[in-house]
Amino acid sequence: MAPATRVRPEDLVSVGAPAEAVEAAAQGSVDTEATAEATSTEAAAPARAGRTRTPRAPKTDKVLVDDAAQELALEAARSIAQPGMVGDHVRVEMTAERLATHYFACLAPGYPGWLWSVSVARAPRQKFATVCETNLLPGEGALLSPEWVPYAERLAPGDIGPGDVTPFVADDPLLEAGFEATGDEDVDQVAVFELGLGRPRVLSGEGREVAATRWYDGENGPGSETAKQAPAPCATCGFFVPMSGVLRQVFGVCANEWSPSDGTVVSLDHGCGAHSEVDAPQPEPEKVDPPVVDDLAVVSLD
Repeated sequence: MAPATRVRPEDLVSVGAPAEAVEAAAQGSVDTEATAEATSTEAAAPARAGRTRTPRAPKTDKVLVDDAAQELALEAARSIAQPGMVGDHVRVEMTAERLATHYFACLAPGYPGWLWSVSVARAPRQKFATVCETNLLPGEGALLSPEWVPYAERLAPGDIGPGDVTPFVADDPLLEAGFEATGDEDVDQVAVFELGLGRPRVLSGEGREVAATRWYDGENGPGSETAKQAPAPCATCGFFVPMSGVLRQVFGVCANEWSPSDGTVVSLDHGCGAHSEVDAPQPEPEKVDPPVVDDLAVVSLD
């Protein structure tokens, strides 16, 4: 067996030897035959047609996973976090050759399940770790913000305030062109009249149904507690103003300032205690006995 021969690192680099062989050559002697075999294997691998090489997992680097590197990563995480927000060490992963990532639990109240991620690395032949970057990342089961919803889909009834403008909905199913014939003579007449007011769209049949259902099932319909205790329905009240169009068959507007429904749409069978034709019960007058004067009593003036 031939003795081992001293190989220079630059010779191995020129022939495309593996990184391990280059580092070994830099630290001492290597077996020339083993090096040549490894070099020929590396060179021949790309030439094998029809076979895909699976990337090898990086080897564990003791310098990057030992206690000193973990303490270095812990201090890096504490440097960007508020006091007391960095928890225990969770795990360490080798990301690449001479590159590892340490994970620490996040104790911030608003970030359950999140992890402080600190990447450490070392240069070739370096015997200590160096911090690369520090991040706060979501872990498995972490509490995440809800998916972003466009403004037009996020609005809810009651959200519009002074100065707010709702987005335009071109294909709103609740509206239709004012000149579109529906087959209902009453509805068509209303649509033509509204078109004369300069509005390009009016309520569609679906729009009227949705509005009528919302009003009838609301606080100004027959199911509210006020209507259940009313002495008479709105249909017989003098302050009831019927609506125009097909909705007048079920709804009107209350014009009684004493009513809790003043200025709102009410159903015909709604009601309240401010009905124009009812009166509050009159209590019986209280009978008071005449006063009794004792003329025989003596009152001392001292």
